[in-house]
Amino acid sequence: MENISKKILELAEKYSDYTAQNLSKLIQIKSVSMQEKDVQHELKRQMEEAGFDEVRFDGLGNVIGRIGNGKKILAIDAHMDTVDLGELSNWDFDPLSGEVKDGYVHGRGTVDQEGGAAAFVTMGRILKELSFDRDLTIYCTGTVMEEDCDGLCWKYIVEEEKIKPDFAISTEPTNLNIYRGHRGRMEMRVTFKGISCHGSAPERGDNAIYKASRAALEIEKLNERIKYDEFLGKGSVTISEFKSGSPSLCAVADYAHIHLDRRLTWGETKESAVAEVEAIVKDLDGVVEVLHYEEKAWTGLTYGMEKYYPTWKIPENHKVVQTGKEAYETLFEKSPLIDKWTFSTNGVTINGYYDVPMIGFGPGNEVLAHAPNEKVPIDHLVKASAFYTMFAYLI
Repeated sequence: MENISKKILELAEKYSDYTAQNLSKLIQIKSVSMQEKDVQHELKRQMEEAGFDEVRFDGLGNVIGRIGNGKKILAIDAHMDTVDLGELSNWDFDPLSGEVKDGYVHGRGTVDQEGGAAAFVTMGRILKELSFDRDLTIYCTGTVMEEDCDGLCWKYIVEEEKIKPDFAISTEPTNLNIYRGHRGRMEMRVTFKGISCHGSAPERGDNAIYKASRAALEIEKLNERIKYDEFLGKGSVTISEFKSGSPSLCAVADYAHIHLDRRLTWGETKESAVAEVEAIVKDLDGVVEVLHYEEKAWTGLTYGMEKYYPTWKIPENHKVVQTGKEAYETLFEKSPLIDKWTFSTNGVTINGYYDVPMIGFGPGNEVLAHAPNEKVPIDHLVKASAFYTMFAYLI
């Protein structure tokens, strides 16, 4: 393996400018959720240029690139949609420039997370140059709509494309650390109904806003007593929206709802999280529902799922984690930090729903995700492409 690892590092470095320029081309194409068409065609072109055995779109618009035809399946995933640009005055450079300067590629999506896609394109080129011959099929997936609905893309890949890998790597940013899990999340709406009356005599009615407000104060307290896990940390709940309605501004509100962003730590489930809120609102006539996502992809296909994204973590002694550790140590001659993400990823379906063993390893620091002045070190892109290649040899 020493000889292979040396060749991998040499080629990853040799193609550093190729990787950076490929990423630059992706960044120059704005690609918010459901508007990924142009960036997906560019990624497909790059995969084909790199020599992938097969590259195609699925019905949802994910790009699926295949290398090899072995019995075991490794999937390496990067979502290609980004959040919007935000307030442009907060940026020191054009967020769609893709400028390659001072050892970085600059722009929206460099960290979250088209940098991972550029790195796995280079991995494909390296594997072809090394005449990779392991009994393995590698699927590199440039997936869609993750920012809108984590994991929806992989629900489609597993359930409609019938591709269920044996192992997976998420290329979400890990600052070149190995991640083995993160908290789950879910979105709930609690609805309150009241009875309207003239605002001059509010005692005649039943104000839905007051019910929702009482519930909101109790949900604030709930956040303080939510379960804690030694690895993943504490779960959380916050109210992210409060809406109400009434026949007029001179009337008592007969409708209100609050939207809850619930982060789930290990051991918490959809059912346990709903039950906690139901206990708070049962005497306030509140109705709790887990929301459903359904939107039209760039291909025109409408697809959806419940907005419940399970918690997941992989034991540190699991083969997939230890293979990642071996790949890192073989290449870089030091031990990796093995940790977790703060935010949510497509791992909620890949492992959370379908129990596929997976790790995260990606270029860039997650603190720059969704932030102005997003940029990724070219050195990270080089090391990520080497890591994915080495992992394929070892798994």
